[in-house]
Amino acid sequence: MNLPEKKVLITDLDNTLFDWVELWHGCFSAMLSEIVSISGVPTEELKPEIRAVHQRHGTSEYSFLLEELPSIREKYKGQKLTDVFAPAINSYRQKRRELLKLYPSVPETLLKAKGAGAAIVGYTESMAFYSNYRVRRLGLDGVFDKIFSPGDHDIPVGISIDEIRKYPASHYEFRYTSHGHTPKHSLKPDPKVLLGIVSELGVETADCVYVGDSLHKDVAMARDAGVMDVYAEYGRVQHTDAYQLLREVTHWSDADVEREKKISKRDVQPGVTLKDEFGELLQYVKFGIWNEI
Repeated sequence: MNLPEKKVLITDLDNTLFDWVELWHGCFSAMLSEIVSISGVPTEELKPEIRAVHQRHGTSEYSFLLEELPSIREKYKGQKLTDVFAPAINSYRQKRRELLKLYPSVPETLLKAKGAGAAIVGYTESMAFYSNYRVRRLGLDGVFDKIFSPGDHDIPVGISIDEIRKYPASHYEFRYTSHGHTPKHSLKPDPKVLLGIVSELGVETADCVYVGDSLHKDVAMARDAGVMDVYAEYGRVQHTDAYQLLREVTHWSDADVEREKKISKRDVQPGVTLKDEFGELLQYVKFGIWNEI
């Protein structure tokens, strides 16, 4: 069987290379449990407040959540919340260390593509800080040639970035991977963004393969851009209890939900489907040499 040769592997990150929903749920649930235990504020009172903060900042991973919850601010007026809720913050970080891990066969598949000379590129809707942290923590700095993500949310007034960093600035930066930002407010599926990435890499669409876990975002976008599409079916999580909690406190607005409903009406048939793991990709594609930028 003659497999198509590709010079560039473009891949989604969340729920394609690792289980983001399990990671988010484990970290968030551990933190929320501690917040309730310390404050005595019921979970059902906190959830709508959390959702409002997440929507205000466009992310369900907002770093300064405690400082913006009305019930917490009122109860602990004048106190440093990071000290009061240190156990909650630590439980979040502990779960993050425990749960952040790549799906089976991801490391060896990426390294095989890299070893063949291909470029490895990430394209995610997760904000820059979180994407940067996860790529570094997973040991993929340098495995990825480039990461494309949205920029970060603003830091609250009165807080400087130096105050919240435990280490020198260089600790939080990629050493080898280049980090580019997608246009502000752009959302998948937007074939123009994907085509912009392809253009920046200096290759043709025929040289690329794109892998993602969403039929209506990743696969539809790749097909509209003329890039070989691969559906990571193993990353489907919408049926889980963890996803239900995400819905309850999500940053998705009513307009976002309506947009999801609209794009979900499209009948999308993937060109290639990975049923069980990322490594199945090598059954459908061989990788060749990419010329460095």
